[in-house]
Order: sequence, then structure tokens, then C-alpha cells
Amino acid sequence: MKKSLLTIIFALFVAVLVACGGADQKGTEGAEGAEGETTTLKVGASPVPHAEILEEVKPLLKEQGIELEIVEFTDYVLPNKALAEEELDANYFQHEPYLEGQIADNGYKFVNAGGVHIEPIGVYSKRYKSLEDLPEGAKIIMSNSVADHGRMLSMLEEKGLITIKEGVEKTAATIEDIDENPKKLVFEADIEAPMVSKAYANDEADAFLINGNYALEAGLNPADDSIALESAKDNPYVNLIVVREGDEAREDIKALIDALRSEKIQEFIDTKYKGSVISAAKSE
Repeated sequence: MKKSLLTIIFALFVAVLVACGGADQKGTEGAEGAEGETTTLKVGASPVPHAEILEEVKPLLKEQGIELEIVEFTDYVLPNKALAEEELDANYFQHEPYLEGQIADNGYKFVNAGGVHIEPIGVYSKRYKSLEDLPEGAKIIMSNSVADHGRMLSMLEEKGLITIKEGVEKTAATIEDIDENPKKLVFEADIEAPMVSKAYANDEADAFLINGNYALEAGLNPADDSIALESAKDNPYVNLIVVREGDEAREDIKALIDALRSEKIQEFIDTKYKGSVISAAKSE
């Protein structure tokens, strides 16, 4: 009886050891499996140049176990709505002044996770080869995106066409804030940003102020085709990776920023866009 009892106890002891060993082994295998898992990062972006740049980043992130999914948007409103509704992990299409306006208007809990590139706004004309050639009373079409008006008007002030009233914040200036306008230029701002390049194609005015991404989508090269181009130096309109508050500390978001600012992507931007898009890392 005593022998049988000892046998039973010994058997139970062995079973416990095997079970513990099995649990440890299973736990180790689970950790190895976790290390091999792929993280999916979903980023909303304008088609050109944002989505094109992200496509170049895909292999860099894949090496780190991050699968980049790109969702394209052709307007400036839906990418922020999608981010707020957690349909995206980040978006890439807007600059700081626009982001600040969106946060003020909609109460978004967003932050700038990092700057990537600058798209200089250009002045285009089928009728004239320089700003100096614009006649008195020339009609200039710009988009109805008020967030961009200050940027456009500041550029025209820098080029000597107009002045903005004293005390007005340059990034917030509107057509009503124009002080001096020697050529009596007539500004129209009643069409959506993507339509300005179409108005230019149809030669509907003397000159047009076109955002860089829409110019590229229309087959224009801002560096070559514009009659005037915004300076990239000390430019506050860097296009950003934007995320919900707190997500800027995520490792996959940090990896995305590092990849976008890497030398490889800077070289891609230089080669493909030839000055029409400028890496923020190079302009700093």
C-alpha cells in the first residue's frame, strides 16, 4: 500500500513537471510568433505626390514588419474625418495652418507627427510669361480654400504685386486684407481647389494660383511651367503626417516618419519631382 502511494505521488510529480515544461515551451513559441507578426498601418493620402511617396516607403517598412496600406483621397475634408472616426491610423495631405484650422473648426484631437515635404504653390498663365507682364485689371483665379489664401497672397506680396494690411497674420490673410494693389488685380475665389487646374487648361483667366499637388495631377511641372513659384525657405507649409493625440508615440508611426525622411526617399523626391516637391529634411 505504501509502495503504491509512493508510486502515485511520484507519477503526479512527473506530470506536474511535464505540464510546467510544456507551458514554458508553449510560452516561448508564442513569443517567437509575436515577433514574426506583421503590423498593418493604414494611411490616407492625396494621390500626388503623397501616395506616390508612400509607395516608395512600403519596402522600407516591410523590412520592419509593417505592412503599409494606402487609402487615396481627392479632397481636403474626408481624410481628417476618416482619421477622427478611426478608419485610418494617420493621414498625409495637409500643412500646419490647415491642420490648425481644422482642429479649431471641428474639435479634432490631432497632432503633427512629423513634416515630410513642401509643395510650392505656383502662378500659371497661358497668356503671360511673367508676373511683370500681367496687365492692369488682370483676372486671377484661386481656390475657395480660405486656409490657402494667406499663403497665396503672401507669395504675391513677396513677388511685389500686392501688400497685405499691417497687423494681419500672413497665414490668415484674405482677399479683403489686401492693402495696396497697384495693378488693380481682380481675384476670384469661388471654385474648389482641384478645379483651378481645369480652369487654367481652359484659359479662363489671366493667371491662376494652383496648389502643387493639383498642378502635378494635371501634368504640370511647377518648377518649369509656372511663371512664379513660392520659395521653400522658411516655408511654414510643410506637408505633415497627422495622427490622433497619443498615437505619435507609436513605434509604427515613428518608423513611418523615419522612412519618409530617410536619404533614400529624399533622393526619390529629388529625382522624380525635380524641384516641384522638396523634402522637408533638406529645407531645414
